[in-house]
Order: sequence, then C-alpha cells, then structure tokens
Amino acid sequence: MSQVSEEREDRVENPEPVPAEKPEPAKKVSRAGRNLPAAIGVGLLLGAAIVTSLLTVRFLFIGIIAIAIAVGTIELAGALKRAAGIRIALVPVLVGGQAMIWLAWPYGREGALTAFVLTVLVCLLWRLPGGADGYLRDISASVFAAAYIPLFGAFAAMLVPPEDGVGRVLAFMIGVVASDTGGYIAGVLGGKHPMAPTISPKKTWEGFAGSLVAGVVAGALTLSLLLDGHAWQGVLFGAAIVCTATLGDLVESLIKRDLGVKDMGNMLPGHGGLMDRLDSLLPSAVVSWLLLSAFVPV
Repeated sequence: MSQVSEEREDRVENPEPVPAEKPEPAKKVSRAGRNLPAAIGVGLLLGAAIVTSLLTVRFLFIGIIAIAIAVGTIELAGALKRAAGIRIALVPVLVGGQAMIWLAWPYGREGALTAFVLTVLVCLLWRLPGGADGYLRDISASVFAAAYIPLFGAFAAMLVPPEDGVGRVLAFMIGVVASDTGGYIAGVLGGKHPMAPTISPKKTWEGFAGSLVAGVVAGALTLSLLLDGHAWQGVLFGAAIVCTATLGDLVESLIKRDLGVKDMGNMLPGHGGLMDRLDSLLPSAVVSWLLLSAFVPV
C-alpha cells in the first residue's frame, strides 16, 4: 500500500507535462516588413497587365492609369475621413481627375492643367453647402488630392502618345521598379543607417545607395536601347527617378504618420492599398515627362 501511495504522491507532485499547442504558422514577412510572396505575386500581375497593354494597344495604358488614379483617390479620401474627419470633395475630384488623364492624351499639358483648374473651382462650389466649419481644411485637402494624384498621373499619360511612347513608358516604369528593387535588396542585406528614422524607420542610406546604382544602370540602358538617347542622359534620368521615387515614398509615409494609419488601404496583398504603390510613381511621372521631353524630343 505504501508503494502505491508513494507512486500516487509522485504523480501529483510531478504531473505529466501537457503537450503544448502547436503554434500557428507564421506569415512570411520579410525583414523589410512585407509579405514577400504576396508582394512579388501582386507585382508580377501588375507588371504583366502594364506590359500587355503597351505591347498590344499602347493607349490601353492610359485606361490603366485612369483606373489606378480613381482607386487611389478613393483610398486617400477614405483615409482622410476615417483618421482626421477631413472630407474632400470626392465627386469633383474623381470626375476632374478623369478629365485630367483623358484630356492629357490629345491636348497635353494644356488639357491637364485646364481640367485641374476647373476641378478646383468646382470643389470650392461643392463644399459651400457644408458651411464654414472646416471649409478651408476640406478645400485644402481636396486641392491637394487633385494635384497629388490625377494631375501627377496625367504626366504618365502624356508619355504614351508619341511614336516612341512605349519606350518612354517603359523607361519610366523600369526606372521606378529598379529604384524600388535595388533599395529593397540593399536595405535588407546591409541597411544599418536610417535615412529618415522619424518618418520611415526601415529606409536606410544603404538602401538609397542600392536604389541609385540600380536606377542609374536602368536609366542608361533604357535611354540608349529603347529611345534615341545617350547613356549619360540615362544616368541623369535614372538618378532623378531614384530621387523622386524616394521622395514620393517619404511623403506618403509622412502623410500616413500624420493620419496615424499603417496603409492607405488593403486592396493589394503584401503592398497595402494601391496608393501605397503609386506613391513613388506619381512624382516620378512628372520628372520622367520633363526629362524625356528634353533628352528625346518628339
């Protein structure tokens, strides 16, 4: 009996270990904070859609721009409303934004700027019934949204109409992609010195150097092979695209920090919202059009 009692006491004092629950499989998140497989998949799909449009009927690319601009505008308007109670004049900005994109096709800068000015005027009138409370705040946000998204996007549309429009668009897109990819790889492998820690802690000077190398190489190749440009022009073009793409990333990061949001939306797995992909493209479209117009006249 004593032996049985001792065995029972031993089991009480040293209970058998309960098997731990199996942890849920962790999501594949890279050191840069992305769901890498999802990000790559989405990037490939977007790239395939753009290349297909350019290689079939290149003016379809303007339609892709118009859709992206509309979605980005809606995302920005939603983030402003949810986080800060700011109400942009969404209908005028959406309609005016489409006018900027499509009028940039036949009329160039004059068409886009005319549509922008008319959009601002309509925004001023649209907000009048809401009264004085928050009027300046809402109008300022509306004008900012109209300039930042569709007006900048109109410069991408203006790359398409020339005979070498496919090459111009590819030079623009390849430059931005090279900047993003070079910065991502260099930042993950050797990023140690933050570029702007209070704005974007994961962006480093090593990543910027990687962006610069990749962007300059891409610019030299695209301008010399796809367009009648010189390699030195491509070097300047690539460096400028890296600077504007980086600036676009930082500006949107600053906007999101000001609003207290992580992403503008959740439309694209691994990327966030569409605006989280347009941030580097929009300012780069303006600089691409300006430099390509100077380096490779129509």
